Amino acid sequence: MRIVVAGASRGIGAAVAGHYAGRGEEVIALSRGAVPYGRWMSIDLADAVQIAALPERIGGPVDALLYTGGIWEDGAFTKAYRFAASPPEEAQRVIAVNTVAPILLTQALLPLMPSGARVVFVGSLTAMDNTASPEVANSASKYGLRGAAQALAKTLHPMGIGVGVINPGNVATDEVLSDISEGRFPDQEAIPLADLLAAFDFALALSPASVATEINLAQIRV
Repeated sequence: MRIVVAGASRGIGAAVAGHYAGRGEEVIALSRGAVPYGRWMSIDLADAVQIAALPERIGGPVDALLYTGGIWEDGAFTKAYRFAASPPEEAQRVIAVNTVAPILLTQALLPLMPSGARVVFVGSLTAMDNTASPEVANSASKYGLRGAAQALAKTLHPMGIGVGVINPGNVATDEVLSDISEGRFPDQEAIPLADLLAAFDFALALSPASVATEINLAQIRV
């Protein structure tokens, strides 16, 4: 299987790229920073021109697009976040990377996708109804991503291409574990990376007939 992993330089994206490269799949890793797994292609996912040039760079079929990229406002998820102090450019870039880029990337790679290909986005549990976090641009971008996945699922269904979105709570990446241990996040038990990777495996194993499959991974707090 030839898998494109977008946002693969760290966190969830790096774990996903390593997971499938370790299984012997052909991984194409997209990010600004270098990736030690598969074939790395440097790209700024906020740049529509760079996205449009990807099909020629990739040059062959794509069996799965896994969009794991995600950014947020300065001070997000901590007491330091201030909506009133967030510059317009920050909101524009967050939405460009988190919502616009996955749409444009899917569109750009569509000519390379055979029937049976799958597209999986990583959203957020905060994009469920009435669960938005205070971070305005990030929350808006994740709500938009769910809508994009649902629309793309219907649009691409006649081509035999399945589309889904995984909405996790806090996942136990190195960054999240550091935020918890250093007090930037409340004390909590993060979702194991293995659980998220299992959700990806499940999403890729489904028939393309499945429409807008959503997998929600919630933390149980007692």
